[in-house]
Amino acid sequence: MAEPNSFVVAQATEPGGTVVAPAEPTAVVEQPAQPGEVQPAVPPLGDTAPAQSTTASETTAPVQEGAQPIAEVEVGAPGQAAQADGALLDGVAVDAPQPIEFLGYNLQPGLELVEKGGPVVMILLAMSVIAVTVTLVKLIQFTWYRVGSTSASEKAINLWIGGRHQDAYAAASGSSAPTANVVAHGMRGLLTGVDEATVREDAERVALEQLSGLRSYMRVLDATVQIAPLLGLFGTVLGMISAFQALQNAGSEADPTVLAGGIWVALLTTAVGLAVAIPMAFVNSWFEGRIEREKENIEGALTSLFTKRATESLRPVAANDEPGERVADAAE
Repeated sequence: MAEPNSFVVAQATEPGGTVVAPAEPTAVVEQPAQPGEVQPAVPPLGDTAPAQSTTASETTAPVQEGAQPIAEVEVGAPGQAAQADGALLDGVAVDAPQPIEFLGYNLQPGLELVEKGGPVVMILLAMSVIAVTVTLVKLIQFTWYRVGSTSASEKAINLWIGGRHQDAYAAASGSSAPTANVVAHGMRGLLTGVDEATVREDAERVALEQLSGLRSYMRVLDATVQIAPLLGLFGTVLGMISAFQALQNAGSEADPTVLAGGIWVALLTTAVGLAVAIPMAFVNSWFEGRIEREKENIEGALTSLFTKRATESLRPVAANDEPGERVADAAE
């Protein structure tokens, strides 16, 4: 009798009498179960029970001896080697530099140009900030004092010529325009009975004060227009000297690209100086024109006040009158 748990192997013969050896049983290598993973039960050898149906997650492929386990690699898009908080550099997380922005504009290129331009560019930028500040102040001043407006002074003079002196003075003194302010001072002097020559001189004094207030801080703009190009040229000369010194120190191994880089950095100061001076030249000319126009308005208003526009109220001269007769009538 065969012993228990023994295997009976039937030999098979092929046509021709060749004996086929029985196949050796395949060894099953048990892998240690990972945490959280259920290891499927392996039936013992010789168990002839039919294999039960298993799901795809429970099916394990046979592992050959000497085979290396295949690691799961997640393939991402090319160039995506950055983490959420930085970039990977040689396997080490490095924080990427954040661009400097203001109102949605990247200021990093501008800061690099300032750094290359040196102290001259910094001085020019400081001058530009001061000039822009003065420009804004002057715009507010001209708007507040209604520079260029002659409606109040014209209304006051018309009332004065019409004999409504109190109404004319009220109309002139109620406006903040420089021309109307000067006219109000003249009317006040005439209403109080001061000599007309004295009133005229005092009105001129008030006119000079008004114009002086309008010209305040204008020298800052004028100085910016004149100094900014010269300062930029000075920075260019210093930069060229440094570039040629570096070329001399390099000797026969001088690189033309290095010289070209030094030259364009040196010319940067001139470009910045012109960029500051040109807009300020237009602004300064515009303000000067407004002040000159206000000066003409003041002179015309004072002349109209003291002369009462006498030539406009004269009757037309007849065509048959002789020039001598008109002069004699005027003298009488």
